[in-house]
Amino acid sequence: MHAITRHYIDVGNRRVHYRRCGEGPPLLMVHQSPRSSAEYVEVMQDWAPHFTCIAPDSPGFGQSDPLPGTPDINDFADANIALLDALGLDQVHAYGFHSGAIILVTAVKRAAHRFRCLALGGYAIWTPDEMRIFGESYLPPFQPSAYGQHLVWLWNRILEQSWVFPWFDVRNEARLPFPTDDPAKVHPIVMEMLDSGDFYRHGYGAVLKAPRDIPAVDAPVPPTLIAAYHGDPLQAHIDRLGAMPPNWEAEKVQTPADLEARCLSFLRAVPGEATPALPQANDAGFVPVSAPGFDGLIHWRADCVDPPGHGLSDGWQDDAPTDWSSWKAVFDAFTATCGRSVTLPPLSKGDPDRLYPDLTPDRFGHYLTRAWAIVRAQALFEPWYDVSAATARNIDAAQIAPTALALAHRDLLRSSRAAKALHTARLNKGEH
Repeated sequence: MHAITRHYIDVGNRRVHYRRCGEGPPLLMVHQSPRSSAEYVEVMQDWAPHFTCIAPDSPGFGQSDPLPGTPDINDFADANIALLDALGLDQVHAYGFHSGAIILVTAVKRAAHRFRCLALGGYAIWTPDEMRIFGESYLPPFQPSAYGQHLVWLWNRILEQSWVFPWFDVRNEARLPFPTDDPAKVHPIVMEMLDSGDFYRHGYGAVLKAPRDIPAVDAPVPPTLIAAYHGDPLQAHIDRLGAMPPNWEAEKVQTPADLEARCLSFLRAVPGEATPALPQANDAGFVPVSAPGFDGLIHWRADCVDPPGHGLSDGWQDDAPTDWSSWKAVFDAFTATCGRSVTLPPLSKGDPDRLYPDLTPDRFGHYLTRAWAIVRAQALFEPWYDVSAATARNIDAAQIAPTALALAHRDLLRSSRAAKALHTARLNKGEH
């Protein structure tokens, strides 16, 4: 299996995060909203023998900085062209799914010479009535609330997106054929929404408001495939595409696997040149580290390093260990690889069994509000679970503000299990 690496690069005044995998001609992969490049991890590994897959987080999603103001679809398209410039890529193959397809078609209409070909998973052609419905209800504000009420909406909005489409249209006519209630599928999307916050309305809204005109039949555009699988709400939109350039084609396929296979075949039929060395930022990044029990990427930024299973670093291959030697081996390997030392913050006060309760995603999303209650209590008491006059902290308005709690909440969700193990390991080595 080809390894996926992760990188930052500065594009103008913005920092962009991207994933890379494979070898061969460069393939730009633009994700749907409100997701991140993480949705392409499996596809990147499958396509890695044929392409150098480059999947950026779109502006304001994942770990990429947002665009200023209220950007439109042209701004998101131009952001991808600017990324190609920063990476030193003259021409690329490209793949986009749903929102990513809209962004790429817009980019082709603005800079067709930068693309060798496009493969698109679904392309939306909304009717005026559908656009009106989306405009009224699809993108409500998403702001953190003092007691975490926004998390109840978020969980159910993401959960029911697989039940009906659009998510708020609870009618038999809107039912989808493959509903799920699997927390393991819902949780990653929830985390991506927490990353993007209210900016999701700009990124998603730009796509929904974008013109749906296919390039004219005589337009000088690269070969393009538009495909959609059974169960995708956009498969019916294949019939709405109308006249297309002669080197464009559209088809319906049966399964997501069929979609990926057809897109890969289409992309491979167009030759390309080898990918040059790609630049990256030098003040933050991801370092590949191998040590007993750990084989993955460690994230660092300036003087901060995320331990395994914390922040943006990969987790342990099995349960996080409670012996200090295992953690030290990872830190030593990180230092040997990149020359940066690891400094851990002071230990939190309290019993690790109580400081870090189980926050495994559950069917009803209770773990989200539980984690919110914990970070709110952390701002008021130390340790948070011991509520008394003796443990009361001086109240800092900045720490109890919903925006600050939202950051602490996201960090806790990412690291609670590994944090408990690391805390225990530090106690076992005699640290207090």
